[in-house]
Amino acid sequence: MAATFTPASVTPVSSAAARLRATYRNMALWTLQGWIAMFFLAAGYAKLTESMANLITLMTWPAMVSEQFVRGLGIAEIVLAVGVLTPLVSWKVGRPLVVVSAAGLIVLEAVMLGVHALGGDIGLSIVNVLLLAITIPVLLGRRA
Repeated sequence: MAATFTPASVTPVSSAAARLRATYRNMALWTLQGWIAMFFLAAGYAKLTESMANLITLMTWPAMVSEQFVRGLGIAEIVLAVGVLTPLVSWKVGRPLVVVSAAGLIVLEAVMLGVHALGGDIGLSIVNVLLLAITIPVLLGRRA
């Protein structure tokens, strides 16, 4: 005789509990979005304003590319950081932009992880792993 599986009693979640979970989830995502925006605004600003000599001292990869590439990357980082915060202005317009911005940042972080890892910059590689760990939940949480 085959045993039948009956799930344990499932307790329904009240609407108040569901709203509370949604509120906590939203607060956590906004916290992550704020961290992402602060990091990339600062990183982009540094790439735009610091001398190439200083950037090469801080990170080895700027020595391998043109100054215009480094400055362009700084602009891209700032634009994507602002895109992560667009729901503050309008959720209807901002929601697609935050998803696109988070996806763009994930691509950027993954590429830079490879660049830093191949260049032997372990510290910067770890930073990119942490950035991916922060950005991926934002993409997954805001796409729904």
